[in-house]
Amino acid sequence: MTKEHPVKEYPTIACCGLDCGLCPTYYTEGPSRCPGCCGQNFFNKHPSCSIITCCVKEHSFETCAECNDFPCSKIDKWDKMDSFISHRVSLSNLRLIKKRGLDKFLTQQQKRIDLLENLLENFNEGRSKSFYCLATALLPIEELEMLFTESVKDQNINTKDIKSKSKILRENFTKLAKDKSTELKLRRK
Repeated sequence: MTKEHPVKEYPTIACCGLDCGLCPTYYTEGPSRCPGCCGQNFFNKHPSCSIITCCVKEHSFETCAECNDFPCSKIDKWDKMDSFISHRVSLSNLRLIKKRGLDKFLTQQQKRIDLLENLLENFNEGRSKSFYCLATALLPIEELEMLFTESVKDQNINTKDIKSKSKILRENFTKLAKDKSTELKLRRK
């Protein structure tokens, strides 16, 4: 690791609180794959980021939650927009890290990552990756896991037809999102 191109210990959580381990580009094959925040070869794809410059390069923090100035003007409105990944939970992620510690947050995030990887491997018909990424990032993990378990037990999902399985899961996740007043779409400007 160099000061110019640092490699974070936990690239699945961004300095700014984004869930890199729940991002569609983290699960992309080939040269467009993102290695997560300050992951291996990150700076080949993302040459500059003012948040990384401040957090990692200047202060050697894993996330902005470690900073006494959190939330600063660089990120205080970071959760109001989306890019290729939802920013909606970024600041709440950082607040949770600040309150409970990085290890507890990473345990919770790993549950989300494990569920997402299962969904992508067994229930993605080729069009649901972004939807599953949003669902695992935005919905309460306990309810999402319970709904997934119930859905898999459903006789209709035990088919070999991946499109049917995906459709059922998407409908169930969409209903949960509606119940939680959460939209499973990226917010565009």
